[in-house]
Amino acid sequence: MFHEPVLLIVAHGSRDPRHAATVHALVARVRSMRPDLRVVTGFLDFNVPSVGGVLDSLAAEGVREVVAQPLLLTRAFHAKADIPAVLREAPRGMRVRQAEVLGPSPLLVSALERRLYEAGLDPADKSSTGVVLASAGSSDAEAIAVIADIAREWWRTGWCAVRPAFASARLPRTEDAVRELRAEGCERIAVAPYVLAPGFLPDRIARGAADADVLADVLGPAPEVARVLVDRYTEALRSVPVAVGA
Repeated sequence: MFHEPVLLIVAHGSRDPRHAATVHALVARVRSMRPDLRVVTGFLDFNVPSVGGVLDSLAAEGVREVVAQPLLLTRAFHAKADIPAVLREAPRGMRVRQAEVLGPSPLLVSALERRLYEAGLDPADKSSTGVVLASAGSSDAEAIAVIADIAREWWRTGWCAVRPAFASARLPRTEDAVRELRAEGCERIAVAPYVLAPGFLPDRIARGAADADVLADVLGPAPEVARVLVDRYTEALRSVPVAVGA
């Protein structure tokens, strides 16, 4: 029997089947961490079930408390506009809280670093390695500033250099950042995709990493990501609902 509000993980969705598979693997890890918590998934686009459809189904079951967790790394358009718009259409009598996006978080940086070592980078080479922190990109200035801050703070942990790069909307691209780090004299270059699941933009990041020495995998269902999800859920329980179905 579940007693706490339902955790609704809100994913973007993609035509690429790897995206949904990765989301479901992450949700399975969250469930293993919190078997006492009911966790469901809804997609904004391309995949089913939709967020609205999930809310309707929960309401039909009598669920009245939901925490909606955006599966996003930065507060850009989806977190600020279209997710709140969907949640405001919650069924009558349902209270919905929108949790904060996942990033920034030291746990996510730990996951990025672990992915680099899993891809073959030797931890002993950290000080001579330049890292490209490659994100999807956004037209939102706040989101871009957060990526720059993460790169700056991560560099202070002992890398030769850390440079942000973007697969869309902003420059530099991954390949440009790789060249810049080579020119600065870093002995080896590693690309760390700051993205949650495979898809069109992560594939663009991978192509841009062709001249790098190491390309890490996406964050995916990393235990650190699941832990952040659980933490954001707990924090959201103390927040004011963003939607109360009329």
